[in-house]
Amino acid sequence: MSLILASTSPRRRELLTLLGIPFDVKSPSFEERLVADSPAIEQVQAFAQGKARSVASQEPDAIVLGSDTVIEVDQAVIGKPADLMEARTMLRRLAGRDHCVHTAIALVWSTRAIDIGALSTAVVRMKPYDELTHERYLATGESLGKAGAYSIQGEGGNLIDSIDGDFPTVVGLPLRLVARLLLQVDVNVPIDLDELYAIKPYTNWARFSV
Repeated sequence: MSLILASTSPRRRELLTLLGIPFDVKSPSFEERLVADSPAIEQVQAFAQGKARSVASQEPDAIVLGSDTVIEVDQAVIGKPADLMEARTMLRRLAGRDHCVHTAIALVWSTRAIDIGALSTAVVRMKPYDELTHERYLATGESLGKAGAYSIQGEGGNLIDSIDGDFPTVVGLPLRLVARLLLQVDVNVPIDLDELYAIKPYTNWARFSV
């Protein structure tokens, strides 16, 4: 029995490594496409399932873990910016207010007919808009490839006032939730989660945890 992370995200690889479980990484063939009028939670859950199922179809004997993250503000879904212009618009829209970060997890094990999922949501409070700060951040290029055009574990942390919820959820892989799902399919998680969350061994984690 092997565990496969269906993701191209280095951040999800880094977070999953913290659980101390051996795993492989495989890029999912599933293509996520946001639908403007569809609820954010339904979309992010479908994306996580799609990623996991696309890899599980090729690796039926493996336990496949899929994950996806979207941002919701004003009941609208915000994904990844196509370019810096769109990133600028996203950051301006989020500035000075709260938004929800939804991260869905899916676990698929085809030979055991297991297909389960779960959702974690955190609320992120952004600092007020400051043109100079935003332009400096955009110049780093970090916005590209990130839901909402910012990275909480990177320089984007400077745009955030606080969070209410699980820090790894905002990064893209809620570790407590992942551990719970893995235990449901008899995968041992060798580390102490409470100790891990006390140490907070990831960039900016301690900065946004009370």
